[in-house]
Formats: sequence, C-alpha cells, structure tokens
Amino acid sequence: MSVSCSECFSDLLCGEDSDTVLSNGGGGEDSPECSSSDIESQFADFDESIAGLIEDERYFVPGFDYFERFQSQSLISVAREDSVAWILKVQRHYGLQPLTAYLAVNYLDRFLYSRSFPQTDGWPLQLLSVACLSLAAKMEEPLVPSLLDLQVEGAKYIFEPKTIQRMEFLVLRILDWRLRSITPFCFLSFFAYKLDPVGTFTGFLISRATEIILSNIQEASFLEYWPSCIAAATILCAANDLPNFSLVNAEHAESWCDGLRKEKIVGCYELVQKYAIALRPRRFPKVLPRVRVMTRASTVLTSESSSSSSSSATSYKKRKLNNNWWNTDDDRASSC
Repeated sequence: MSVSCSECFSDLLCGEDSDTVLSNGGGGEDSPECSSSDIESQFADFDESIAGLIEDERYFVPGFDYFERFQSQSLISVAREDSVAWILKVQRHYGLQPLTAYLAVNYLDRFLYSRSFPQTDGWPLQLLSVACLSLAAKMEEPLVPSLLDLQVEGAKYIFEPKTIQRMEFLVLRILDWRLRSITPFCFLSFFAYKLDPVGTFTGFLISRATEIILSNIQEASFLEYWPSCIAAATILCAANDLPNFSLVNAEHAESWCDGLRKEKIVGCYELVQKYAIALRPRRFPKVLPRVRVMTRASTVLTSESSSSSSSSATSYKKRKLNNNWWNTDDDRASSC
C-alpha cells in the first residue's frame, strides 16, 4: 500500500491550511502573485543574512595570533602544509566537494589553535588530518569512504578505525561540536551576483574563485583573513580575468554588504594575486600553432594514405616530417 506525500505530512500541518500548503499553486484566484516589492524584500533579506554570516564568522576561525605561531615556528608551518597537501590529494582522489576539503582544513586549524600539539610531522598530526577529513566528509558528502579507504595518497601512517574514531571525538569536543562552519563558499554566490546581476559570468566567477581558494589553503598567510574577505578577494581576482570586469576593485567589493572592510580585502586580494599567477584561467585560450600543425599533418597523411601504396622509405619520410613539425611547434611554445 503506497502512502502519498500529503498523508506523510498531514500531521505536521494545521487542518485549515493543509490544502493550501499542499496545493501546487496552479494559478487560482487565491494564489499570491510575486510583485516587484516582494522581490526587493527578498534581496534585502539576503543582504541581512550575509551580514549576519559576516558577523558570526569570527566564531569559526582560529584567533589572529594563530598565524603568528607559524611565523615564529617554521616547523609547524611545514607540517601543516604537508597535512593540507594530503587532504587535497584525497579530495581529488575521491572527487570530494571543495567544501569538504576546506572544512577539513578548518577543523585542523581550529584544533591546533585550541590545543597544544606536537611540533613534529609525525603520526599525531597525520591522525588529526584523517579525523578532520573524515568528519568533514560526513558533514558534506552523500557517500563517505571507509576510514581505512580514506587513508590513501601517500599516507605515512595507517590507523585502525577505532583509533580514528577516538580522535574524531576529541576533535568534536575541542571544537564544541560546531562543525557547520562559515566558509568562503557561503559568500561566493552572493558576491558573484552582486558583481554580475544578469548572471552571464556567474558560473565562471564561482568556479574560478573556488579554484583559487583551494589552491591557497596551504598558505598560512591566508589565516590572517576571515572567510568573507577571502571570498570577496577571490571573486575580484576571478573578475579581473574577464574583460567585462577588469576595472572592478576593492571599493566595489566593500559596498556589496555591511561588514566588509576595504583595507582587509585589498590585503587579501594582493596576497591572492601573488599566489594565483600560476593559475591563469583558460577561458579564452589562444589558437596555438600546434593546433594548425596537427591539422596540416592529418591532411597530408590522409591525402597520401588515399593514394597508391607507398614504400617503407616514403613512410619514414612522413614520420620524419611529422616529427619535425612537432619539434618546431615545441620550440615555438617554449619561446612564448
């Protein structure tokens, strides 16, 4: 016997309003229409919600003196970079969401800030990394690898599931069970809309900003900036890769929402630009000589193959000619 949706939720609805709530809004006389004032009020609610996230994000990041510890103790910085690099490798290995990797690093940093930990890069930090990634995956992923399967991509130590679970409970206790963190990903869609209300380049802006965020979480320097600031700076960096937004600067970003500070956005943006040079987008790739060379080579080979049977010497000449084209193309590419 099948049970309909209305029967499942009938106990959760007031009797006099159940029909209205479960109706499909098929354009009846009593169906409310969405006016322009309603849309404006919705956007005002979005602004207020984002401002609330900016106000509360301080509770989900390490203290400002956390970065100073890395400046005074370089060994911790190297150990953290190795742990974050391993988390990113596992994220790529299983195709986990970018937010999962970011949350794992967030848990790692908040734990290290709240509790003294060995400064070496031995098994304790590896165990902490596995536990943080496991918790983040349980928060965001529909399918979570087992604790044994999670320890891949060059893990230096392999821990039993019971050991990892005990570490997970320790992390939960230290973080006061506050795993639903505020991250830069909470702001990307909103900031992209503020920059591009039409939505033409919104997908590119979010994708490019996400790529920049993940590529920079290994750098301890970004620990000086809060998630909203990182989101604004990365959206600006993504926007500057498009000719349509080449003139956008931090002053524009400061007006996107209450709570954003121009000087912080400028500092974070300059840091992003420093590390994002190697991640230039390929949105508008140039037509390289190699593309034309491959076309010419395929044309020559096709025309010659359609003719009468060739000798082995002729085949050698074709291979040699084709190799010469590739070598010439590599020389041109290396000189660019």
